[in-house]
Amino acid sequence: MAISLAVALALGACTETASLQGGGMSSSAPDGQGAQPSASVFPDIPIPDGANMIVDKTLVVGTDKWFGQLALSVGQSPVAIFDFYRSRLPQFGWNEITSVRAPTSVLTYDRDDRIMQMQITSTTLRGSEILITVSPRGTPAPRGNLQGGTPVIRSN
Repeated sequence: MAISLAVALALGACTETASLQGGGMSSSAPDGQGAQPSASVFPDIPIPDGANMIVDKTLVVGTDKWFGQLALSVGQSPVAIFDFYRSRLPQFGWNEITSVRAPTSVLTYDRDDRIMQMQITSTTLRGSEILITVSPRGTPAPRGNLQGGTPVIRSN
């Protein structure tokens, strides 16, 4: 009875995943620099070999210039995944804004009119979970129309 309860709880905790083909951590480009951009489900970001999409945490709109949240599970350590993305994202045209290596590592990049934030955490069994959020770049408020936090209204 206790064993069947434990199995039922373990199966209930599983999440649905879908396999992705990607630019791979073990792939190498002709110049020896690693994966090059390729046509895949997400053509503008590298996907580590063996990555699985966590379906219930993913919501993506669009194709070439997609927006939304992509959740991945991978068998590599958070340290390896952090290094993978820091070295590969520039090859896909992403420019680093900031990065923090921590128990939940965060990478923030921009490309054209989009911002990407990536969170990398360790999973309980082995490997990592990657949460990638891509959104349109916001339009900054014009400078000079505020004084001390109060809008300046001018009349002619």
